[in-house]
Amino acid sequence: MEVIVDLEVLKKKVSTYKGEKGRVSITSNDLLLEILSAWEQWTGPADGFYKSLGISRNGISSIIGKAKKLRREGFPGQDFKEIKIADPIMVSGPCSGIELVWENGKLIRFQQVELLIDFLKKVA
Repeated sequence: MEVIVDLEVLKKKVSTYKGEKGRVSITSNDLLLEILSAWEQWTGPADGFYKSLGISRNGISSIIGKAKKLRREGFPGQDFKEIKIADPIMVSGPCSGIELVWENGKLIRFQQVELLIDFLKKVA
């Protein structure tokens, strides 16, 4: 029953992208991926899927093709969550730069990135 409810919601979303002649032109990447996800969960005949969304056979093929291309090329899926830091933590102590653990557990601290780069060039 959940898939049917999702299809009704998808149908309403898709209908906002229909032109005057009834042609669907979806520009939302999120909606493309949502349709692809519903298609992958669909267990019935293919024509039942695209007819329930109000899309032609050629139209659904184009939509699914675009969505697969988005997924292949690394468009973030639904699991992506942006993380924002409210208050940056101020580093207190003797070093506010970079700490490098070297051979035998020795700790080397660099105040500036340039010093670290110079050090790594010399030891390479």
